[in-house]
Amino acid sequence: MKPYDMGVLFDEAAERGHTTAVHLDRPLDLAPEDGMRWTVPRLARLVATTAARLARAGAGRGDRVAVVKENHWDYDLLACAAVRAGAVPAQLSGALDPPVLAALLTRLRPAVLVTSAAVLERCRGSDIDLAALARTCLTVGADAPGAVPLAAVEPGPWVHHRRHDDEPLVINHTSGTTGVPKLVVHSTRTIIRKLARFEAVPYPGIGVRRDDTLLHAGSYAHGRTFCWTAVAFSRAPKAVVMLSDTDPDRADPLLRAHRPTIVEALPSVYVRLQGLTGRLDNPFRRVRLYISTYDAVHPPTLRAYLRASAHPRPVWMQGWGQTETGPLTFRFHTRTAAGDGRASSTARDLGRPIPLKTRLRVVDPRTRLPLPRGRAGLLQTRTAALALGYVGEEDRWADKHHDGWWNTGDLGVLRRDGSVRLLDREVDSPGRLSCLETEDLLEVRLPEALECVVLGRPDGKDPLPVVVTPDGHLDPVRWRTAAGHLPLAEPTVLTWDEVPRTGTGKVRRSALLERLTGDASTCGTGRWT
Repeated sequence: MKPYDMGVLFDEAAERGHTTAVHLDRPLDLAPEDGMRWTVPRLARLVATTAARLARAGAGRGDRVAVVKENHWDYDLLACAAVRAGAVPAQLSGALDPPVLAALLTRLRPAVLVTSAAVLERCRGSDIDLAALARTCLTVGADAPGAVPLAAVEPGPWVHHRRHDDEPLVINHTSGTTGVPKLVVHSTRTIIRKLARFEAVPYPGIGVRRDDTLLHAGSYAHGRTFCWTAVAFSRAPKAVVMLSDTDPDRADPLLRAHRPTIVEALPSVYVRLQGLTGRLDNPFRRVRLYISTYDAVHPPTLRAYLRASAHPRPVWMQGWGQTETGPLTFRFHTRTAAGDGRASSTARDLGRPIPLKTRLRVVDPRTRLPLPRGRAGLLQTRTAALALGYVGEEDRWADKHHDGWWNTGDLGVLRRDGSVRLLDREVDSPGRLSCLETEDLLEVRLPEALECVVLGRPDGKDPLPVVVTPDGHLDPVRWRTAAGHLPLAEPTVLTWDEVPRTGTGKVRRSALLERLTGDASTCGTGRWT
């Protein structure tokens, strides 16, 4: 089955007799009374009924339906329902700050907002009435003032509106590590035909098989998960496990009951669950393929998961890309390479561009002229999967185009063999060192750290290191040994929950810098963020 029409994805899977079982760590917010195990036919009925409810609530062809709620896979089910009704879903993370949510909804001007009582209450605490930013506000789960429960909307006739491949299909926001996220518009052609269809090919060793159990633990508001859902339910694996809670002790029983063979998770989730890899009879013993996107996974974490697998040749597939482009490069890590230390020096080596789909070049940030191989500069790409644009920021979108190339805003090096080495975001780069590579080095030297973050500062000031530990403490002698002669300021030590993060678990670097120093000024121009 080829994933073309997201509005009837589950209907078509059911018609083909797919028997994939879906296991959840908690009930869907969209269907809180319906348990934690789902079949494909039940999912098809849920999406169809939800589409009929959205249509009755006022979601028509071309209208925008914003979804803002707690992190769970029903983000994609609501998106599929909106697509079926002819509308364009806009998936916004419920973890965004209330002023940011208000700014994004103001840009979107949705016909329908689907949210939760908790999100509405949190925003009211900041004197922001999210319900007033849409024509109709619906809630999943509990009732809320100024909103109508989605389950109370009487569904009309089942609907299914098709759209042209080049019309808007879904809107997702970027991570927002440096400010208010951008709203990225993808079409069926870009995110389904060019991305999902490519991933749905049963490549030897890494393709999804009928006997696989897939584990996904991501940001379900992100376009990556929307694409993943299309691929997973077109390939009919034996089972799918969805994690919305990354607490290791709560995740462990579900993972042991349904041991995965393929794992895709956020880098931050891999860190959170890493302790499970050291437990007796750990839940990752059957894994043959790990997949990471969004950001690099640091070498100690990568090694821990590869060693946890009892498969004779487990593989870690690392992808690099952006919300606007989808994956641009990929590379593979093996247990042998990770074990002999090579991964420790190559975590920012992103592999090569995807063959026949992606081209990359490096240009001078000031002149935009191409640079020779081996020189550091701004990474630009050409890909047929490039999104349609930004909602409400057309000038910003246009500024990132140059002679048919898209500016990623990342600094890197394109080597002679075609492989890519990532240095920093242009906005974050202090110039004297790579913050990202320094983070990798510190994490290798400080295995007790959950995460290390290096924040560049302007005016020649030494970069500020932040070390995240379980208890917020770090031995000063251990730090001096790890830092060596690196040109770094004295470290700040924090716990995981003290670090401001995006919905995908990335560190909000500018917010963290401002919190620690009172100044959010960056080293770069930020022109291409």
